[in-house]
Amino acid sequence: MKVIETKLKGCLIIEPTIFKDDRGYFYETFNQQKFEELTGQTVSFVQDNESMSSRGVLRGLHYQIGEFAQAKLVRVVQGSVLDVAVDIRKDSPTYGEHISIEISSENKKQLFVPRGFAHGFVVLSKTVMFLYKCDNFYNEQSERGIIYNDKTLNIDWQIPKHELITSEKDIVLPTFENTEK
Repeated sequence: MKVIETKLKGCLIIEPTIFKDDRGYFYETFNQQKFEELTGQTVSFVQDNESMSSRGVLRGLHYQIGEFAQAKLVRVVQGSVLDVAVDIRKDSPTYGEHISIEISSENKKQLFVPRGFAHGFVVLSKTVMFLYKCDNFYNEQSERGIIYNDKTLNIDWQIPKHELITSEKDIVLPTFENTEK
């Protein structure tokens, strides 16, 4: 496993070691001991989530606040997404900055999104099966979000706006400036 620091402290790209032969491939998707050793992060995941979406579906930008804040380890089993993490830690030197990375069933990359980040993705392939581990349980009262097309964040979602498919809930999220962090 290879861990790559991003410009956002604590937000890490994880490239697994993949063993391939004429039968297919094998790789470890998660190993707590290796994860902690290579990232310096102690995280206990308590919930796994899976979503299936079609091309153009944009989910996000979501996060939870207070005692229900969540760190996530995300990956794609089938298809590809543009995955985005936004630093919403007010005391961070990269506050308001974001990273985006293509995660796919081909490249097998994963993204570790620590607490204090908003997260979202858009589907680049025909369909996608997206998985993520969370270190805290979902709590509806603590859920917050930022509108995907916030002018301050200026995220390039790599899909034309007229092709994006968003939920009613996501389309009315507040701007970065007006969201509770």
